[in-house]
Amino acid sequence: MAKSLTYADAGVDIDKAGKMVDKIKKIAQQTSRSGVIGEIGGFGGLFSLNIGDMESPVLVSSTDGVGTKINIAFMMSKHDTIGIDLVAMSVNDIIVQGAKPLYFLDYLSMGRLEEGIAIDVIAGIGEGCRQAGCALIGGETAEMPGFYKDGEYDLAGFAVGVVENSKIIDGSGIRVGDQLIGISSSGLHSNGYSLVRKICFDILKLKIDAHIPELGKTIGEELLTPTRIYTQTVHSVIKDLPVLGLAHITGGGITDNIIRVIPEQCGIVMQKHSWDVPPVFTYLEQAGNISEREMMRTFNNGIGLIAVVHEKDAQEVLDRLIAMKEKAFIIGEIVECKEAGDRVQWI
Repeated sequence: MAKSLTYADAGVDIDKAGKMVDKIKKIAQQTSRSGVIGEIGGFGGLFSLNIGDMESPVLVSSTDGVGTKINIAFMMSKHDTIGIDLVAMSVNDIIVQGAKPLYFLDYLSMGRLEEGIAIDVIAGIGEGCRQAGCALIGGETAEMPGFYKDGEYDLAGFAVGVVENSKIIDGSGIRVGDQLIGISSSGLHSNGYSLVRKICFDILKLKIDAHIPELGKTIGEELLTPTRIYTQTVHSVIKDLPVLGLAHITGGGITDNIIRVIPEQCGIVMQKHSWDVPPVFTYLEQAGNISEREMMRTFNNGIGLIAVVHEKDAQEVLDRLIAMKEKAFIIGEIVECKEAGDRVQWI
């Protein structure tokens, strides 16, 4: 008589997944904030929209992954920080519109459930949520036998925040003469890793634990440095200082991202040597023989966030950021766009 097959025979262990939910609940509880209703384990995450004195609240949402940076986690067998990157990529996209993050959901899929790896990943997501001030209220952990190699997985994240309609930061008030303030990144963040991996592992043939004197650490440690989360920084500034536009510097680098918040009639003059460029970018530029233009449209080059402010407010905003221990610099100016074409000039 043929054996009676089970889902576990096909590679999906429902019982193991159920037991892991209890551990995830504990991580989620550490991120709880006002508005959370219930706990992880239901069919959907519940959140009461506590709008306080908002007259016209607007929900702001974003979704993203971590790109091929995830391969660095695989190579290092270190999975407790990639979740911070996941939260950062979505949360930073909503705070630049003035929103306060409310809650976050994640999607984690693996070939077979490896509890140690999964808990490390979700613990990192929990840490990212704590840094962002939002609650982890739900997610999905999926087993997909035969789809991923052992020990590998994929991630996606979803963030939701809220902003008063009259306080949305959309760049519409930007005018000629306004100043650009750059706020430092922690390194590569989570962009450009396909090119980074090609340079480091295909061209230079580096091992993941190779110590790089220029960086003062191994290449793996540098590449796995978590993306910065700017929630506290942004909201500490915009609560009482005027900010006209904010750009999260992700895929497309400085060049492509800042232009997204600038009115069409405006252009930008950027000052090349106005901020401290972390050594990892110089290292990659030289090792890969990358052109300056390609560097600026691929990587953040040490600037993770750009704020646009009136010239009269620039020094006060800069002083506030520096008082918060941020590395911040005036890096450019809004100019009139006289002709079609490249609206970003570098001098």
